[in-house]
Amino acid sequence: MTRTILVVNAGSSSIKFQLFEVGPAAALLRRLKGRLEGIGTEHPRLLAWDEKDASLADLTLQPDQAATGEAAQAVLGRWLATHLGGPPSAVGHRIVHGGSEFTKPVLIDEAVLTRLEALVQLAPLHQPHNLAPIRSIRSRVPQLPQVACFDTAFHASMPELARRFAIPESLYQKGVRRYGFHGLSYEFIASRLPAVAPEIAKGRVIVAHLGSGASACAMVGGRSVDSTMGFSTLDGLPMGTRPGQLDPGVVLYLARQGMAEWEVEHLLYHDSGLRGLSGLSGDVRDLLASPLPAAVMALEYFAYHTAQAFAALASSMGRLDGIVFTAGVGENAAMIRAMICQRCFWMGVKLDAGRNVIHGPRISAPASTVPVYVIPTDEEQMVACHTLALLDAAGAP
Repeated sequence: MTRTILVVNAGSSSIKFQLFEVGPAAALLRRLKGRLEGIGTEHPRLLAWDEKDASLADLTLQPDQAATGEAAQAVLGRWLATHLGGPPSAVGHRIVHGGSEFTKPVLIDEAVLTRLEALVQLAPLHQPHNLAPIRSIRSRVPQLPQVACFDTAFHASMPELARRFAIPESLYQKGVRRYGFHGLSYEFIASRLPAVAPEIAKGRVIVAHLGSGASACAMVGGRSVDSTMGFSTLDGLPMGTRPGQLDPGVVLYLARQGMAEWEVEHLLYHDSGLRGLSGLSGDVRDLLASPLPAAVMALEYFAYHTAQAFAALASSMGRLDGIVFTAGVGENAAMIRAMICQRCFWMGVKLDAGRNVIHGPRISAPASTVPVYVIPTDEEQMVACHTLALLDAAGAP
């Protein structure tokens, strides 16, 4: 019987999914991929493609069909049931936060789900959306194996000095520490380095996951030793709508000015970052197309602070052997890569403009003492790999 693994990556406004068939020698063969986007908006849309990138669906939904995550899951579930012809062998889920307890993938049962729900307070705008499809699937197909794969798990290898804040020990023991995120993306890049960039695969490498959410990770021998993101997904690099590194005194000031907790939370998660700086958009594509001085300044700010973070991560490792750009902005925005690398010239970074425009994979000039690469990430494939490995280890059918 053919085994298949469905991967679900559920967020607040979209649900991404991929279906993999388990082939000979446990090879994962992508059979379809897609996303249901615009949840809670006036124009939700379901898109899907087969393994050859031919369109399987391009459906504009009625607003009430995807007004909530639960409604969107129901629509997606019905579409998948029609196109799969039956349930998959297992479902793997990307979970943003595993806390200090979950440092590797885990087979989900009711006890695990309860412990994951207790971590909602650590990622209030991500974790509930990650967990909702698990509950939905358990209610409909309780016997179907489901596996949780964590964005924080890859960073469990960070040394204690990189994990701590300068706060009392009692808070550290309660879980107030630096976790790091985007770990599934970084793990995938680490798995690709031996084939794409063998000369730096075992070295000291900065990987920059630049998208609407953005972070950078210092990797030594393919293991995380430091990250720009800390306790929450607000920290580190400036992002589409999140500020990145911010003096905590600003939050205290806003509270003293009478802002409610929910207002501060909304400001930091939705109205800051590139959107706040530009007053226009948090989407890099919109800013690159705009002649407005505020849009230009927002992109310069992003490049300035990303290059600054690169220097700090290089210091954490003691030297720098390579840089890798990945995720939506990192893979596709040649101008942003150029702006960042120009600020890293003093570190020995020099781009080849022609290679950069065609997105690599290697985009550095021969004279560059630090090789620079563009490598597409695939978090869903990483989740599928973990799901298959865990099921096989457990002897699941």
